[in-house]
Parts: sequence; C-alpha cells; structure tokens
Amino acid sequence: MYPVCISVYTIFAAFFCCKREGKHESEKNHCRLLCSVSAVQYAAAYSGTGFYLYRLGKATDSQNCPLDALAFNERYAEYGAFATTPDTSRIILTFDQGYENGYTAQILDTLKEKHATAIFFLTGDYAKKETALVERMIAEGHVLGNHGMTHASLPNCTQAEAMEEIQSLHDYVLQTYDYEMQYFRCPCGEYSEQALQWVQDAGYQTVFWSGAYVDWKTDDQPNPDTAYETLLSTAHGGEILLLHSVSSTNAAILGDVIDGFRAAGYTV
Repeated sequence: MYPVCISVYTIFAAFFCCKREGKHESEKNHCRLLCSVSAVQYAAAYSGTGFYLYRLGKATDSQNCPLDALAFNERYAEYGAFATTPDTSRIILTFDQGYENGYTAQILDTLKEKHATAIFFLTGDYAKKETALVERMIAEGHVLGNHGMTHASLPNCTQAEAMEEIQSLHDYVLQTYDYEMQYFRCPCGEYSEQALQWVQDAGYQTVFWSGAYVDWKTDDQPNPDTAYETLLSTAHGGEILLLHSVSSTNAAILGDVIDGFRAAGYTV
C-alpha cells in the first residue's frame, strides 16, 4: 500500500452494511450511520447481541484526540483493529469509495500536487466500474483498502459469508490490479468482536477513524469555510480522518486542509 504509507498503516481496520439496493442510496444510508458523530460513545446498538455501531463523542484528551477512539484502540487492539495511529506527528487521510460522483480525479490531482497520500477503501462495485481511477490510485502511491465486495454488514453475516465478502474483493483486486490489500473498513461502522476476529483471520487489519464530519450528503454539501474550520479545529496527532470522495466540498478544500494540517505541525 505504498512507500510513504506502509509503516504507518500497519496498524488499522473496519466495514459496510447489509445488502441494500441502489448504490447511491446504500452509500447515503451507510454514511448516515457511520459518520453521525453525535455525542454518543461507541456502544451496543442492539442490546445483548454483541452488534456495535462505531460512534465518536465530543470528549477529547489534552491533545484533542477523541476519548472514544482511544478507548476503541485499547479494547480492540488484540483484533488488529484501530481508530488512531500511535504516530502523533501524522494525520492519515482516508476516503470511502462507495460510488463515483465525479470528484475523485480532482482529489487525486490535489494529493499529487501536495505530495500527500491517502487510503482509498473500495467496494466491489467501485473496483469493477472505476478501473482508470483505481489504476491511478495505485500508480500515484496511494493505499487501497477493502470495504467489502457488496458493502455487507459483517455482524449480520455467517462466518462463510463474511469471509466471502472480504476475500472475493481481495482476490478481484489482486487479479485485476496486481495489488494486495491489507486494510479493511467495516461498512456503516457496524462491527462485533466476532466480525473483527473474522477480518483478522482473513489476514487484514481493521481501520476505523478518529475524525469525520457530515460530508456525504451530496444534495446538501457543507459550506467550504465551515468545513475547513471543522477539520482544522478537530485535528489531532495520530488522527485517521474519514472523508468521502462524493463530496464537492472535500474536493474544493482538500488542498487548503492539507496546508492547514502541515502549518499546525502535522505530516500528511
């Protein structure tokens, strides 16, 4: 997953939910669940089932890192699952690629201009339809991550179904792009200890996040100035930042955000 990134990225993991119809709507549903960073700690979504929705509350430590992300690391490190990186000099950019909305090329242009790298978590649909963009990600030194062949919720799967969800996309990307993925992101932020174990058994690390904002509503994009201030005010060392490439705002402000992170002393 590439020269600049590999050493940093060897410490992560994550997912996407149950077979929903309509790729655009499924991605919107995914984002509503996963990125609603309300003041709710990650906690059981369905009492007694062991099924969890990942959430970040507003409480942070003295370095501005969400306490929920730190607690997640401590609780699930044994499964190779992480929400932050221990490299407190760095902010890691990650993009969930559920479908193409016309902005990924611009995002790649900015990353190239700024000499920055990112992890792009692909679904099967994206990997199959957006060949040129995926090839460009690889050629320009970015990391490809596994977001599930059908974006299915692993806690709702049997072990055989979960392994197929992970492995079929792994094999497709390996055979099509000669690229071996190592990092998984759980669709919708839904997980269970069993699901994390399955991901680990498949040879993956699970990457969650410690920073995110409401960027996925394509028909209601955030004001660029407000988005910039949000991302800079919540920045912290070791951050894994979740973004969506369907966002016109992200495409517009990414260069300034990278400059802002670097001006604050972080490596991107």
